[in-house]
Amino acid sequence: MQQEPRNVCVYAEAHGGQVAEVSLELVHKARELAAPLEGGVGAFLVGHRVEPLAEQLFAHGCDEVYVAQHGALEHYTTLPYAALLAGMIRRHRPAIVLFGATTLGRDLAPRVASALKVGLTADCTDLQIGPHRDAVRGKDYPALLYQIRPAFGGNIIATIVNPETRPQMATVREGVMKMGSPQPGRTGELHRFEAELDESLLCVDLIEEHRAPRTVNLKKANVIVSGGAGVGSAENFALIRELAEVLGAEVGASRAAVDAGFIEKAHQVGQTGTTVRPKLYIACGISGAVQHRAGMQDASKIVAINTDPHAPIFQIAHYGIVGDLNQVIPALIDTYRQHAK
Repeated sequence: MQQEPRNVCVYAEAHGGQVAEVSLELVHKARELAAPLEGGVGAFLVGHRVEPLAEQLFAHGCDEVYVAQHGALEHYTTLPYAALLAGMIRRHRPAIVLFGATTLGRDLAPRVASALKVGLTADCTDLQIGPHRDAVRGKDYPALLYQIRPAFGGNIIATIVNPETRPQMATVREGVMKMGSPQPGRTGELHRFEAELDESLLCVDLIEEHRAPRTVNLKKANVIVSGGAGVGSAENFALIRELAEVLGAEVGASRAAVDAGFIEKAHQVGQTGTTVRPKLYIACGISGAVQHRAGMQDASKIVAINTDPHAPIFQIAHYGIVGDLNQVIPALIDTYRQHAK
């Protein structure tokens, strides 16, 4: 009888000789998930000349790294990556496999899940281990992966479990898991997987690759000035941008502001956008719906500006200003400039 799988593994996405930040975030989360399972943490690394990246994965908490290398894997294409990864998972039988909810992860994870005939929960914002009772089968599961994500347009939070199939699989949004500090010199076991590729898998030729530079980096911003529906219009967002420029901050937004067309989706903060943890978060005209608060409530200091004194955002704000942002923001800008001289 085979032992119940216990290990938690991460698909380590790599670009330009570096492991993607979201993958490193997931390695740290995997250590937390593996503890109640009494299992280890592994990473699957697929590509061309990627073996040196195993050192980075060990430093961040991996006990084992499984590597498959081949010249045809220099650039990501769906079929060979999915076939190789499915084979690696079948051989090593982890209990859980996690992917970053990146463009690549959202393409690869469903293919692998389909090949393995297992479930997959997309765009999770939290993961936990806990018990589950199947009332229909009358069966208890002591330690399943709780795959937690927004549903119905972000109006509810759903907890999803896969009781019967293994591995349990999920994609996780960037920034929602905290990345701890690496331990230089930490080592683990390296397993090489023979990357045998059938010619039928190499049916796509990559002619050119274009990577657009990221113009908005909310995850790494120390200061974020965000606007919500209360800003009123795309033109009024100039005031948000001005305050951000004065403070050397990034510009953020609530989903309501993005849906209204005030600003681009790349600026969205919240469960359906980017999760951020800046030193200072200034929320301007944002009511504070639970979905937005979940994406910024870990900021070191939160300043809220709103005309409604009962707005939910004030429940988590360290400093609240009840007033019209069209009057408050210019006053803040003038005061800051005077003290900055």
